[in-house]
Amino acid sequence: MLPTAFPTSADDRFRAAMAATAVGMAIAHPDGTWQETNPALRELLAGADGSLPATLFAAVAPNHVHALREALASLIAGDVQVIDRALDCRRGAGTFPAWLNIAAMRDSAGEACALVVQLREDPAAIKADALDSTRRQLQAQIDAVAHDLRAPLRSITTFAGLLERKLDGSLDPSSRDHLARVRGAATRMGGLLDGLTELSRASTAQLRDGVVDLSMLVDWVAAEQQDAHPDRQFVFTVQPGLTARGDERLLKAMLAQLVDNARSFTRHEAPVTVDVAGTHADGMLRVSVRDRGRGFDMRYRHKLFEPFQRLHGADEGAGDGLGLAIAQRIAERHGGRIDAESEPDAGSVFHIQLPVAQPAGATTGESC
Repeated sequence: MLPTAFPTSADDRFRAAMAATAVGMAIAHPDGTWQETNPALRELLAGADGSLPATLFAAVAPNHVHALREALASLIAGDVQVIDRALDCRRGAGTFPAWLNIAAMRDSAGEACALVVQLREDPAAIKADALDSTRRQLQAQIDAVAHDLRAPLRSITTFAGLLERKLDGSLDPSSRDHLARVRGAATRMGGLLDGLTELSRASTAQLRDGVVDLSMLVDWVAAEQQDAHPDRQFVFTVQPGLTARGDERLLKAMLAQLVDNARSFTRHEAPVTVDVAGTHADGMLRVSVRDRGRGFDMRYRHKLFEPFQRLHGADEGAGDGLGLAIAQRIAERHGGRIDAESEPDAGSVFHIQLPVAQPAGATTGESC
């Protein structure tokens, strides 16, 4: 049995439901002017002074207004039955991610006479924004720590060099070796800080999705390697037309780590030979990066992509143990992965899986 105070008319029941729901709701004129709003909508959109934007369009972030006007025109014309989309809404001087649903109320002639508007915050977008903010804060802290640690390293390197030059004539071989070790350790520490910073960025940098020409990136990386190591000979064979979806900057960094790994583990007297080819399978691009370096024992493959793990000694080209970890982290953030196969002294093949780029003009689903 309904309470005696329950509204009896349809209009009153509708208004009572609007007032009670936690979802922002409103009735608006087809031109976007509010006619009735519920408390949840006013709480969502009210600025610091409690004022509500005068119209639906004034409540939307400026970069979304044009698209909303076009969608609303289609709704009023009857071309679509409902508007249901994510957009940014204004609240005071800022914006927030929201989900907007609009349906048209029509008179007996079928003309749109009012709009039923529902608006709620988009929790997924809010969570993503919070995660992105946390990542930016973490990256800023890592950058600050790395910067502070580099200052004493520069001092160690500088004063060790000054001491070596000042005492050049009086240094015995043992003391000269000690100073060289100090400077070498400082240089390695600087490289380690660079690697840790890059690993952090690979883990936290915002992804800028797009179609990426991997073949072009390999050529780019090859040119940079040749410029950085003019004493080495590089021989690259790259299959043209390898494209994937992802962040170009990060994917270039991934390829740079794999190519640098090939250079590091190729004997200095031999050319650095890298072959890059790819195939499509199951919606993924599978790229192989083959080198002619020292290779590794497959029994230790499980350690290959772990930070600070080295399968070779420093005299064989090993670095800080972060390069392949960085490459794997980037691949994983793109929804892919990297695996490897090798034989000692026979080179290695790194297999990269990345989301395939949709060809221009391609569509999914059935066609007429």
